Amino acid sequence: MIRTGRERHARHGKGGGGHGPLALVPMIDMLMILVVYLLVHSADTEILPNTKNIAIPHSVSEQKPRPATVVTVTRDMLYVNGEAVVSVADVGRTEEPVVEALRTALDRQAAPLLTSASAPREVTVMAEKSLPYAVLRKIVASCSAADYSKVSLAVVEREQALLAMAGA
Repeated sequence: MIRTGRERHARHGKGGGGHGPLALVPMIDMLMILVVYLLVHSADTEILPNTKNIAIPHSVSEQKPRPATVVTVTRDMLYVNGEAVVSVADVGRTEEPVVEALRTALDRQAAPLLTSASAPREVTVMAEKSLPYAVLRKIVASCSAADYSKVSLAVVEREQALLAMAGA
């Protein structure tokens, strides 16, 4: 049987009837777009230190936190940037509105940050949501006494808060 050139090429995948070689350029373009997308959207959030024994309250605010000194308050201890400062029981027992040990620790943490006197000092308080208000008030007053002009409270992001409410 005599075959023409067109039939021979079609049988070996070289003609219009079969599938051609894999087109790598469009696939590489799509992977590049995916990589750029992931890089851009992975830098949108600030990662605060992860402590497993703190349940942070939920929020519906859309404003992102700025880098700052972090005061972490667990059920039993108070930390400034990971350094243990004073127990929550001692803070609750004291009659003073300012916790002197916390104020001193905040001053010590802010000393390297004082490049210009006009820059406001910022602190983020990451506290257990069951923390009594009187203790939280003393922590905020201590931050203010240490010349921190901006005090932020850490909360769970809006999307996570809405998902938690829907799942509960």
